[in-house]
Amino acid sequence: MNETAKLEEILGYHFRDEKLLRTALTHPSCGHELRQKLPDNQRLEFLGDAVLQLVLTRQLYRQLPNFDEGNLTSLRAAIVNRKTLESIANQFQLGQFLILGRGEILNHGRSKSSNLADAMEAIIGAIFVDGDFESSAAWLEPVLQSWIDEHKDKVELFNPKGALQECLQAMGKTTPEYVVESEEGPDHAKHYRVIVMSEGAELGRGSGSSKKTAEIEAAATALKKLKTS
Repeated sequence: MNETAKLEEILGYHFRDEKLLRTALTHPSCGHELRQKLPDNQRLEFLGDAVLQLVLTRQLYRQLPNFDEGNLTSLRAAIVNRKTLESIANQFQLGQFLILGRGEILNHGRSKSSNLADAMEAIIGAIFVDGDFESSAAWLEPVLQSWIDEHKDKVELFNPKGALQECLQAMGKTTPEYVVESEEGPDHAKHYRVIVMSEGAELGRGSGSSKKTAEIEAAATALKKLKTS
């Protein structure tokens, strides 16, 4: 059994186009070392992030009818992060299948959180391209279910804005400031984009149908950046 077939068996998904899976596993370091423009997983990662967000959003909306928009946003932010993606990647033993440049291999690239998380998002994107949204959702929803079950009872305790303020205080930085970047749409269907800043530096961005939701998403984004930097 070749490596592609072995990973397909672990994933529980058979690709019609095996090249998509190979691309999803290919780190940009391969092209950098050869000084060639080779297909890598960055575009599929970009796509996979959007697919993941939408699949999880629909899943939460359907399963948790008593959760308001703020709680749904907080729960989604608690689940979709690098730590979760790395854990899922390890669940599928993804590290051993990554296609890396020699330098990245020597730099322990197979166990790097960023490489695993990026490749996991790229595989989600690859499944979407190989099939369609519903086929990617059918594969992804069971994977996400345990994370929903683990976090849904804690959502009221998860407060990204409060956590961000505590994090910045511990770092000796000023209280976060939330700035509305844009406000679009009619009064009954507003859409807000918010930037959270501290000491003049942008920490994260968020969007939503209310300022509160946009601020929660911006704070969650900032927390992820601070914890992985």
